[in-house]
Amino acid sequence: MDVILIDITRLLYRQLTHTLPTGIDRVCIEYIRHYGNRSRAVLCLGPFSAMLSQADSTRIFTALLLPGLSARWLSAALIAKAVLWRWLRVPRRPSILINTSHTGLESPWYAWALRRSGARLVAMVHDLIPISHPEYCRSGEYAAHHVRMRSAATLAHGIVANSSVTLEKFTEFCEINRLPVPAATVALLAPGLRPAPLAGGIEDQPVRGPYFVILGTIEPRKNHWMLLHVWRSIVEQLGAEAPTLVVVGQRGWECENVVDMLERCRPLRGKVIELGRCSDQELHRYLRHASALLFPSFVEGYGMPLTEALAMNVPVIASDIPVFHEVAGSVPDYASPVDGKRWESLIKDYAQPDSAMRTAQLGRLRHFKPPTWAAHFTTVDTLLARLSNPG
Repeated sequence: MDVILIDITRLLYRQLTHTLPTGIDRVCIEYIRHYGNRSRAVLCLGPFSAMLSQADSTRIFTALLLPGLSARWLSAALIAKAVLWRWLRVPRRPSILINTSHTGLESPWYAWALRRSGARLVAMVHDLIPISHPEYCRSGEYAAHHVRMRSAATLAHGIVANSSVTLEKFTEFCEINRLPVPAATVALLAPGLRPAPLAGGIEDQPVRGPYFVILGTIEPRKNHWMLLHVWRSIVEQLGAEAPTLVVVGQRGWECENVVDMLERCRPLRGKVIELGRCSDQELHRYLRHASALLFPSFVEGYGMPLTEALAMNVPVIASDIPVFHEVAGSVPDYASPVDGKRWESLIKDYAQPDSAMRTAQLGRLRHFKPPTWAAHFTTVDTLLARLSNPG
């Protein structure tokens, strides 16, 4: 059986910088949960590439599954240890290196380390947004992601795409750039939030009156700016009777206009709550009692909060984009990300205690079966088996 190596570079970096987990990080954690007891951890830091010992791999996998101060200290210690004296050495048996985060694929050293070690790469592709929609990303991300996707095409023996939409975009990229398309599969992502025990009833509700949640890093493509203008309009119409918006997510890049609205728009005071840091337990609580999750993104590679909310029986109002239809079908109510009037109409309807539209979605939700990690890894294991036995 092939030895499985898991690249944990991104997770360790985010531990050291005290950064809250994103959807990509939650996927990395699930791969550790599934493969960790029979895998080794790999770090790739510029020219330094290290495979941790079995003992160190077990220690860091355990710490990452139970994050906290110990994980940060252990991350720092293992990075120092790796850089000081341990270059990438793989077991004598054939090995497969799984990269679930894109991290490292932009570096020529990554390719060098793979060729030197002989490990076969399986790369997860989450999205091609920096290439297809660079206007929503940091400066320089277009070029960096172009290199990452070229590396995925030329270095990887296998590709795991999080959606058919993502695989279609990756295949188009390869065709345009005359690159090979490695063996590929689509494995939908299950919710990243682990189930939490149900608390009390209405007394556990964190916000008085009807409220909605938008979940995700504050960045241009998430479309917070449109939603905040919608909220201003609703507040100006309804005053104290207006619903509350709970903004859950860290402030990202090029979001100054959103920050201005959050900090300086007087009509929104008391009707918009920003939670820059929110534990999983708190997030469960806010989602559980919400009138709906709002997901007005311009573009997504997947959109894990969509499945997380629906799996908790929480209605969703989402952008009318292809990947959301692939993941959630006809369950949510959809609106164009630029149709502020429809968003306003839906939100005002859902805020009513006798909302017919919300009741209808709750009826559709009874038939929704969210993707599972068991199904995801059955698909991935099939791909790994193909790579281990190419004949």
